[in-house]
Amino acid sequence: MKITPENIIQHELIGLFARVVESKDPTFINVEGKIVDETQKTLLFLSKNGKIKRIPKAICIFYIFLPDGITVKVDGKVLVGRPQDRIKKIPRKKW
Repeated sequence: MKITPENIIQHELIGLFARVVESKDPTFINVEGKIVDETQKTLLFLSKNGKIKRIPKAICIFYIFLPDGITVKVDGKVLVGRPQDRIKKIPRKKW
């Protein structure tokens, strides 16, 4: 399945480029890089200078850049939890 703004929560984020655009902690604002790992509560960014920065999901809002050039604004609160459990947070259509 192709990654789109509608289904980004169901996909692997590792390998995508992201930027923090809002945060309760101002030191995280404008931190950007390639997502290289994900834990239950954090994303790890590899910055252009080669340093790893651990970003808490719950207090940040991210721009995530998809491979086809689309930018998606994602509230980190919807990312909190184990990556494999994120699919359960998606409301299902009633058939």
